[in-house]
Amino acid sequence: MKQREHKYGLRTVATIEAAKGILAVAVAILLFSLAHKDLYEIADHVTDALHIDPDGRLSNMLFTAADKATEKGLWVFAFAVIAYAAVRFTEAYGLWHAREWAEWFALLSGTLYLPWEIVAIAHHSDWFRWGILIINVMIILYMAELRFEVFWGKHEAKVEHSAEK
Repeated sequence: MKQREHKYGLRTVATIEAAKGILAVAVAILLFSLAHKDLYEIADHVTDALHIDPDGRLSNMLFTAADKATEKGLWVFAFAVIAYAAVRFTEAYGLWHAREWAEWFALLSGTLYLPWEIVAIAHHSDWFRWGILIINVMIILYMAELRFEVFWGKHEAKVEHSAEK
């Protein structure tokens, strides 16, 4: 029973990681499609379409990013996003197939995100950021439980084996 529960738990986390990878690929495609385009004009269309206040903070950020972006910068960022997607897909594959290295990797990568998520909440707290943090903490705790279960199981087996001698 415990093995089957872990299979479903690992596959749930694998699905989350694969979804992150798919989202990253979509972002990379978007970035590639922006090459050779007038980014300032695109930012103008986006603010108009979304009815964003032209003098607001979000529109200022969009226009500033459009002004500073270069074609080379877009390509570099797009390839970085592709690399991120490859890592997410690799982790998803490993978790789906219950590989120990993937469990360790999920524990480590989830823990590395925590400070950034906490800083994001400190700067602007909303339900979305809290949701991301809570899901990440749940994944970290689950992966830690799996790894400690294996550790304590091996430790107990060594103690029992020593006691038999």
